[in-house]
Amino acid sequence: MPDPSRPDRGALNLAWADALMAGLFQGGVRHAVISPGARSTPLVLACDRHPGIRIWDILDERSAAFFALGLSLARDAPVLLIATSGSAPAHWHPAVIEADHGRLPLILLSADRPPEALGWGANQTTDQRRLFGPHLRAFFDPGTPRRGSRALAFMRALGVRATADACWPKPGPVQIDLPFRKPLTAAHAPPWTPPPAMAATGRPSLLPDPEQVQRVASRLSGRPGLLICGPGRFEPGFAGKITRLARRLGAPLLADPLSGLRFGPHPRETVITRYDAFLRAPAWRGGDPCSPQWVLRFGAVPVSRTLSDYLERAAAPLCLCDPVGDWPDPSFATREWIAADPERFCRVLDDQALRPAPATWLARFRHQERAAAPTGDLPVEAELIRLLIDALPARGVLFSGNSLPIRQLDTWSGSGETPIRILCNRGVSGIDGNISTLLGLAAAGERVVGLIGDLALCHDMNGLLAAPGLDAVIVVLNNGGGAIFGHLPQSGLEGFERHWLMPQGLDLRQLARLHHLDFHRTFGSEDFVPALERALATPGVSLVEVVIDRERSLAAHRRYWQRFGGG
Repeated sequence: MPDPSRPDRGALNLAWADALMAGLFQGGVRHAVISPGARSTPLVLACDRHPGIRIWDILDERSAAFFALGLSLARDAPVLLIATSGSAPAHWHPAVIEADHGRLPLILLSADRPPEALGWGANQTTDQRRLFGPHLRAFFDPGTPRRGSRALAFMRALGVRATADACWPKPGPVQIDLPFRKPLTAAHAPPWTPPPAMAATGRPSLLPDPEQVQRVASRLSGRPGLLICGPGRFEPGFAGKITRLARRLGAPLLADPLSGLRFGPHPRETVITRYDAFLRAPAWRGGDPCSPQWVLRFGAVPVSRTLSDYLERAAAPLCLCDPVGDWPDPSFATREWIAADPERFCRVLDDQALRPAPATWLARFRHQERAAAPTGDLPVEAELIRLLIDALPARGVLFSGNSLPIRQLDTWSGSGETPIRILCNRGVSGIDGNISTLLGLAAAGERVVGLIGDLALCHDMNGLLAAPGLDAVIVVLNNGGGAIFGHLPQSGLEGFERHWLMPQGLDLRQLARLHHLDFHRTFGSEDFVPALERALATPGVSLVEVVIDRERSLAAHRRYWQRFGGG
């Protein structure tokens, strides 16, 4: 029986956690992803009794972190992660790095042992303050719970501040390390009550510098140049603004598959998507008339290595619109760094007196776009991607794995009027956590189809534990290992299959059976369509395996590229 003469430390722990949850909710947290553990009990109880926060329970912390990443990617809002002390939060690290480079807001609540346990050999105890190195936007160590209204006001304010730091000026992960002393449960827990008023936050937009706008307009006006939009999550009005700007400048708009510009109702007559193919041609390897005199880029570095090589050879001055100061320019070509909101910058630049480039400049790119249309003897992936995109509903999400799938989408997606989104963990481009991220997107209510390689599936099989209760289709391109290395010089090395290709020989039907998933195995475009249609119509998570002959696919890719002088 509890001693009524002694303070209820468990109740204090809960009040401390309640105050933090109130601040996090005020700052925009609506979803929490929790992995089991004892030391995190006060946080889990506070989260569970908050009426506005939905909990997702994920056993494996690495999978949990990528699941949270998917929720954040879908909602563009901070998502909460909770884990116990010791090695548990260390399993978040790959997703934390992705959130850092992918600019996704996460709130990391790592439960901890009290400070007197650290450094004395106590069980399940390590220094959790240095787990994530430079990948955090902020780190907070509020100490053990304290009594008093001021202490609780501090925790509420900390929750609001943590979400603000995670969202602006550069979205990313924030860690709060929270030590608790036992008992971790309250003898007498008071009912949850609405918190007092707290600070409200916003996300300011950076206005362009008027003098810089004039300089950029002078550099662009009347000269042949390129608008490039790399991976990014842009405001809804950005597509209309940048396509209008492209028309006024007479400039091709080279749209990365992750830019959000390939699909949607905005005008697309200037949008170019097949540059990865035609820029391989010798005629595009530098020198007039195929070199731009300027480049204006938005978003991260594009997926296409061919495009990056072309721009390096052209050596055109780069105007880089980068509102958060990342300087994503590995070629060091930037001559104007524009610290402004992309949509606002396009709007203000459009107000300038701009003249179009000679009409032949845009016409050349549009001609090449038509000439590169996928026809004839093509890799099976080209037809699969066309069929997959055609089957997606309006406002559906296509989540791509890294390695080959995103490059296949870059080459073969084309463009269209149906508003769909193509998403990918492109921050550090890992194949880890892809299944978990996809299911996080599904948990946010997205109608999602994944395009994943067989090794990416093997790497994140634990992610399938989150499948019950969710709806998604996972299309697995099973080409027998890391087929991307067949396109690289490593393919000629001794031990290529053992050290790089690493085929796993996994029976995906058995994997699907283990996780109670609907399963379809296909061998090409003929049986892919009915399998995909059945999967889309079936509630739950479906696995659609496409068995691909790796060597035939590689040969077909090379034949296609040779049409343009590439190989």
